[in-house]
Amino acid sequence: MAGSRLEKFGTVFTRVRDLMRAGVIKQSEKPVWFDVYAAFPPKRDPLYVKPARELRGKRSREDVVPDIFYKEDDIRAKFFEVYGNGPRAFDLSKANFVSTCQRFVEKYSELESRGDVEKEVLFHETAKALLAEGIVLRRRGGPMVATELRDPVLDMKLTDMLAEQQKDSADETQGEQTQTQTTENQMSP
Repeated sequence: MAGSRLEKFGTVFTRVRDLMRAGVIKQSEKPVWFDVYAAFPPKRDPLYVKPARELRGKRSREDVVPDIFYKEDDIRAKFFEVYGNGPRAFDLSKANFVSTCQRFVEKYSELESRGDVEKEVLFHETAKALLAEGIVLRRRGGPMVATELRDPVLDMKLTDMLAEQQKDSADETQGEQTQTQTTENQMSP
């Protein structure tokens, strides 16, 4: 398959494309990602760099990929936690598209660099500044209220109402029975 070779002979995309041209992979069997990659190719082609040779067969340290975090990752995480993805999808067909989250991060960085806003209220001030610019941010819905908490109150009220109705209907039937008995007594002599 195309994925068994190293990338030094071409990218996975070019190998799959060439296999499709040669007829090895049919058009109906092409990978799901192929059309997306063809529509939105990377700005730089992936480059295979041959790893450096090991000296004397020993490694000085483990080949571990370190976690990469940027300072705006915390801002983005809090933004998505509070506001979610938003009502609109990302428009990847426009090269200059800027998402609401990216605008929020840029405004946050701008307000932070000024230094006139305290760290505690900076997040809310950023939302207010974007609102002043005409960008409406909608908070995610709050946590759902558990129905178990609301049901006993509703059940109690409903049972009270049903008890009152049954009592009223019982009183009415007794009243009707006494009226029929009195009318029967008056008619019988």
